[in-house]
Amino acid sequence: MSLFTLPDLLALGFFVICWLGYAILMEWTAYGHSGLNARMHVHRDGWMQQMLHRDMRMVDAQIMASLQNGTAFFASTSLIAIGGTLALLRSTDDLITIVAALPFGVPTSRVLWEIKTIGLAVIFVYAFFKFAWAYRLYNYVAIMIGAMPPSTEKDLPEAKRHARQTGKLCESAGRHFNRGQRAFFFALGYLGWFVSPWLLFATTAAVVAVMWSRQFVSDANAAMTAE
Repeated sequence: MSLFTLPDLLALGFFVICWLGYAILMEWTAYGHSGLNARMHVHRDGWMQQMLHRDMRMVDAQIMASLQNGTAFFASTSLIAIGGTLALLRSTDDLITIVAALPFGVPTSRVLWEIKTIGLAVIFVYAFFKFAWAYRLYNYVAIMIGAMPPSTEKDLPEAKRHARQTGKLCESAGRHFNRGQRAFFFALGYLGWFVSPWLLFATTAAVVAVMWSRQFVSDANAAMTAE
């Protein structure tokens, strides 16, 4: 008897395709460049260009501290989620009984449940690495901001190049942070698999719909496109 049923394989394949497809859509297509994330990347570059014209940069330092603190929070949360997920392995038998008793619950084997749990832990590990790298990149951005030429040199080619490099580095940090958050969202969808492969179809589709709406039809995106 196969460990994974056909519905399990189909649901897991749908989950992976949705995650990869959404990531490609957001980062590698022209359509994704009209999303909220891409619009904010443009403003990251603009922020660094504007910084060249300022002598006092305390506000910029405060913004960087805010970005770093938010990233550190999510990195710490990822570690807590990893620990909580691995702790589920100690209560496998009890959880299998509880889930099977749910209205949409599907009976599952202990081995399959443990595989699902490890898969969830892997998602949180991926998120942790993304958030940790984003935090490190924001540290680099802070160093670049500290090395930003003074406003008296704003018209020099070296100063403009430094601002562009800092903006690209900040954009890279934001991109990795977004990938970590995307992993968190898909982890919520992945939870549906613990109940039923059919629920995984529904929760994955719901996560994609929510993320897409926030990127393209939300009030925030409308504010960024307002004339």
